[in-house]
Amino acid sequence: MRTKTLFNNLLRDEQGATAIEYGLILALIAIAMITALQGMATATVDMWNSVETKVEDASSSARS
Repeated sequence: MRTKTLFNNLLRDEQGATAIEYGLILALIAIAMITALQGMATATVDMWNSVETKVEDASSSARS
């Protein structure tokens, strides 16, 4: 009888479901952050490549 009561209590317990929901929300937030950071990283690399090109051009025209 005690096992049946324990099993019924486990079936009614919703704390595990809440933890899973929070885990899924956290995973979605992490995916969104990674995606945003990848876009920002690409823009930053492009910016520094542009700066490098301009510095090289200025340096080579100063030598001429």
